[in-house]
This record gives sequence, structure tokens and C-alpha cells, in this order.
Amino acid sequence: MRVGHNVLMARDAGEAMGIVSSQPVDLVLCDVKMPGINGLELVRQIHEVEPDLPCIVITGYSSAENSVEALRAGAFWYLEKPFEQERLDVVRRLVEQAIEHGRLKAENRALHSQLRARYKFDSIIGKSAALQRVLSVVEKVADTNSTVLITGESGTGKELIARALHYNSSRADRMLVTVNCGAIPEELLESELFGHVKGAFTNAVHHREGRFAVADGGTIFLDEIGDMSPKLQVKLLRVLQDRTFEPVGSSKTIRVDVRVIAATNQHLETLIEERRFREDLYYRLNVLPIEAPPLRHRAEDIPLLVNHFIDIANQDKGTRIDSVCEEAMKLLADYPWPGNVRELENLVERVVILRREGEIDLSDLPDQFHRTPGPGPAVMRVPPSGIDFNEVVGDLESDLILQALELTHWNKNRAAQLLGLNRTTLLEKIKKKGIEPASDS
Repeated sequence: MRVGHNVLMARDAGEAMGIVSSQPVDLVLCDVKMPGINGLELVRQIHEVEPDLPCIVITGYSSAENSVEALRAGAFWYLEKPFEQERLDVVRRLVEQAIEHGRLKAENRALHSQLRARYKFDSIIGKSAALQRVLSVVEKVADTNSTVLITGESGTGKELIARALHYNSSRADRMLVTVNCGAIPEELLESELFGHVKGAFTNAVHHREGRFAVADGGTIFLDEIGDMSPKLQVKLLRVLQDRTFEPVGSSKTIRVDVRVIAATNQHLETLIEERRFREDLYYRLNVLPIEAPPLRHRAEDIPLLVNHFIDIANQDKGTRIDSVCEEAMKLLADYPWPGNVRELENLVERVVILRREGEIDLSDLPDQFHRTPGPGPAVMRVPPSGIDFNEVVGDLESDLILQALELTHWNKNRAAQLLGLNRTTLLEKIKKKGIEPASDS
């Protein structure tokens, strides 16, 4: 039966290995009994050099033990001779399935290789000391099973750090499963994380596997962990302690081998004080802490990031931006970037789309880059008549708080981070000083 495949013949295992080593091969069919080494040993040797190449083992002496041995050796399947006419269609389908299986394995391996390359440490843009300190820690802890807690403001690249941890670890060939705990309603998050059984609740019409089960053998990244409800925090604490859980509506305990990486842009210590986050969970998560630096602490990285995002936008949008003028780049480097790298990326994309080609200049930047900053504390002078120290310091404090709030569009968490204050401290000062948005007055 001819089905269109080009067949190469080998008289023994040595000749077969020569063919496999010298040219692309999609499938190997070999007999168990052959001159020299047998077919099972040939399969083992082939997979040492071509781990994705499917092999089908053929024999005239079938037994359950031989079948298991063939599969253990790495064979895709085990066939009995002779191939009678009515079984030829089965053989043909098996050959097609084996070739497709090998192709998918090779594609999957290539994809993982690309992901590894993409998230290599030298692929993360930046040369600042603040970023290099973080990458040094990531490199040291990547290939461990310890839990990592990544903290930092929104837009600082916490997920990028999590991916670098996973794809530079021995778990890189398994799944990295990401869950945004702040984006999923509380009543659905438990099922999302741990799965549920049929009938566990209304609309649970079938069994569903949770993200922890999907991540078995790999890594789970719990983003915005500070938004998780106290009820789920208790269940997560158990998973971190013994790597077991029960799906919603089930009494069956499931054990998983999964590394946990968590991230938050909130001050968990403040949430603990406010009894919104469990202290014991915090210490379970905070085994290896990594703090993603804000972009304002990485000013020397801004030109590198700007050019990187221009290259991406040119490729994606078909634009032809070739440079940024020196004055515009200086304004970008001096800006405090409350939205950090994500804000910078969005700005570059917007400017590139509007400019289309040539050089980006000052006129292309939004209004906030052209405002003249007010006098800072360094130009303050004490007059001969003296000053009311408390009043001056109070006014300066109010002005700084208002600036931080306006920069962050009145996001009090991010404003507190800009000022280096605890959120509760900032809230107390806002209340005490009666600071309100201009539109509310």
C-alpha cells in the first residue's frame, strides 16, 4: 500500500543510526530482532540524539511484557507481525499519528527554546544598577523550588521577572500558569485555582481542573496576591505548606508538585496591620523576596527602553521612526513615570503612531512633559525676618502629597509608593490636611 512517504531502508541498527544522524527523518519503524543490537536498544540510542523522533517497534513475538518494555524504551507504539490486509489501514493511521506526534513534540520543544531565549537575563532591557541587582538575585534563585514574592509598583515588570524565573529553571519544559487574583471575582477564584466537581455549585455542569493542577510539575504565578480574600488565603496557605488541596465540592485530596511565584503592588505589611492579609501567609510567600525597581530609579535605562519600544512599534505598525531628538529624550528621562515601564511603552506606541516617520521631537510629547516644575526645597532661603518653620514644612508636605496624587491620578497606593510612605500614613495626612481633588471642590 503506497501512501506517499519516502522510505529509507537500513540493514541493521548501525546503518539506521547513520541515516538518522545524517538527514531529517520523520519516523522510524524497526523490528525487535535484527543483526547486532535489538530494536529496543536502537530506540534508546535514537532518542539520545533525536529525542522527538517517533519510533514504532515491530515484532512477531507479542506479549504484554514486551509491549511495556517497548514503551519504556521510548517507542511510540508496538506492532505485531504479520500485517494482514484488514490491518493495513490501522498501520497507516498509526504511522500518520506517530509522525504528527513527533512534529508536535518538535514544535513544542522549539517554542520552549524560543521562550527561554526571550526570557534570558540578557534579553531584559536595562543596564542600571537597580535592575542589575534584581537580575543577579533572579539568576541565583531561578533554578530552585523556593517560593518567590515579587513586589513593586504597577508597570515595573513583575510578570517579566516571574517568566525569567520560570524559563531559567529546570521546570522550563513544563507549564507556567498565570492567574491575576485581582481580575477574577472572589466567588470564581477558588474554582479557578483549585477546580471543582460536577454539581459543586449552580452551573457546575461538569468537572473542571484548577490552575494548580494544570501547573503540576511547573510554576504558578499568582499576580495581585494582595487582592485575594481571607477565605482563599487560608486555602492557599495549605497549598504552600504541603502542596495539597481539594477541588470545590470534593473531599478528594490532590497533591501537586508546583513552584509558587506571587506578586503584588501593595504593601502587604500594611494590609496585615489592617487585618486584610494573613501574617502567616505573608511569611510563607516571602521566602525569596524580589523588589522590582520603579522606572524613576532606572533613568539611565529609559533611552534603551524607548529605542526598544520604537523598534517593536515600527515592526507592528509599519511606521518608520528612526530616532528621538536629544531634548525630547532628556524630558523622557527626567519624567517620574508613575505608570513605570508600561506607561512608557504605551506612550512610545502612541507617539510612533501619530508621528509615523522620521524623528520624534519635543512637539510630539504630551502636555505633561512641557510643564515647568515649581521651585523645590533646594531654592528655599530663610529671610532675615525669620519663618514659621512648621507652616513652611506643612505647606511643602501638602504640595508634595498633591503632586504625587495628581501624577498617579489619585491612586493612593501608587502615590504612597512615590513618596516612600505607608498607605495608612498617607491616608492620615490627606485626611488631616483636607486634601481633595480640584474637581471635587
